[in-house]
Amino acid sequence: MSRFLNRKYEDLEPYVPGEQPQDQKYLKLNTNESPFPPAQTARKKAAEAAENLNLYSDPDCRILAQKLAERLSEDSGLRLTADNVIITNGSDEVLNFAFMTFCGGDKPAVFPDITYGFYPVFADMNGVPYREIPLDEEFRIDPADYAGAGGTIFIANPNAHTGIALRRAQIEEILTRNPEDLVVVDEAYVDFGAESSLPLLEKYDNLLVIQTFSKSRSLAGGRLGFGVGPKEIITDLQTIRYSTNPYNVNAMTMAAGVGVLEEEEYTRGNCGTIIVNRRYTEERLCAMGFELTDSSANFVFMKYPGVDGGRIYEEMKKRGVLIRHFTKERMAQYNRVTIGSREQMDEFLKVLGEVIEELK
Repeated sequence: MSRFLNRKYEDLEPYVPGEQPQDQKYLKLNTNESPFPPAQTARKKAAEAAENLNLYSDPDCRILAQKLAERLSEDSGLRLTADNVIITNGSDEVLNFAFMTFCGGDKPAVFPDITYGFYPVFADMNGVPYREIPLDEEFRIDPADYAGAGGTIFIANPNAHTGIALRRAQIEEILTRNPEDLVVVDEAYVDFGAESSLPLLEKYDNLLVIQTFSKSRSLAGGRLGFGVGPKEIITDLQTIRYSTNPYNVNAMTMAAGVGVLEEEEYTRGNCGTIIVNRRYTEERLCAMGFELTDSSANFVFMKYPGVDGGRIYEEMKKRGVLIRHFTKERMAQYNRVTIGSREQMDEFLKVLGEVIEELK
């Protein structure tokens, strides 16, 4: 570090994104990207928007926010408007805004000990105290552990790394047991088999739901996310957004987002394919002797009894297959594998079988 670094960041441990090696061609199953290209309408609209890149993008994201509110209203049965939506540069940005806006001082952040790795980073970066609540022995969140949590609660649902989802009724239990605290539900993977908490906005004013276009909507490279909540909560978040970067979403990404929403059947079809491929992969892995969590995401979380998870990761990489390994103690024997096309999963399973035969 340089001698100019602000001392408050001296001990900051940054989030580590999935590796993106360029030394060879890999079968890339480590960052939970979609194997499918963006919808054709999304690509067409993005190209059209490129003609006007000399102009600033709309800071209000009006067209996208309105279309998104309409789509979410149709899906949830709510009557949402653009005032209930904030559009951001990936869902990470609105998560960071939530830590900035609703945590600090006597309001700590509260989240599981095994979850999305950015939560402790956002807390540390913003000087927010936080408390981690351990998952149970089966890597599950127990809503009872969050009763009277005394802080802003962050729940990834399905949970990051494990893929295990809470039912909507379980999220509601957390909401009812924390009426004076905000509950932030991060639904990055919700479209692959979990229940969204959006319908609960009809009953609870202490709920913020965050989703992304990166996973199910095939726009990981576009960086587009959003938050949905009561107007007053969204207004608070917009204050932070306008105080940092009001032009946070570029014009091409905004246009692509509109195009995605206009091809909803394409998105749903891709999600259905991923679910089928996940189940196929799970069956094959179980037959090989792997132990898995009950994933409702676009990935599986797996370990092979008696074989070190780090060794599996290393040997797969040597053979040109990237999966994600985490060194945190409770996860060290597991690897996370993104679900791709059937052809990709067959190649992964073939290489994995060779690795396991060599290591066991």
